[in-house]
Amino acid sequence: MRIVIGATHNGYQVKSILVELLKQLGHEVVDVGVCDSRPVDYPDVAAEVAGNVSRGEAERGILLGGTGVGLTIAANKFLGVRAALCHDDMTAQYSRRHTDSNVLCLATALLGERLIGRIVETWLKAPFEGGRHARRVEKLKLLEREERLSGG
Repeated sequence: MRIVIGATHNGYQVKSILVELLKQLGHEVVDVGVCDSRPVDYPDVAAEVAGNVSRGEAERGILLGGTGVGLTIAANKFLGVRAALCHDDMTAQYSRRHTDSNVLCLATALLGERLIGRIVETWLKAPFEGGRHARRVEKLKLLEREERLSGG
């Protein structure tokens, strides 16, 4: 699977660890930065990752930041992106099973490296269940289309 990954200055150190983990798991990784502690604006990082997913250039995306809240909000502005801020195995699993999330957002200031690695693996392995959840995801897509048509 092709996965695009990006981090703010608060998440760049964990990003380098995750890039290696993703490669070990057999994924193609596109690293869009950042690679140091110089402050960056989270909307810019989210736009790089979410834009790739929205355009179909990557199947999934991962965003890393201090709390992950701003990244999640920004990523969800992109058509077709269902970004989920996950803090444990359960939220990672349900974000995939029930909402078919395609961008995982993680709070590096709140979570340890081992837990982050486990969340990423859980999120990557969890399938979308479809069924009643597919109907709900279709409603999300409809909301996106209606909002775009209304010029909102």
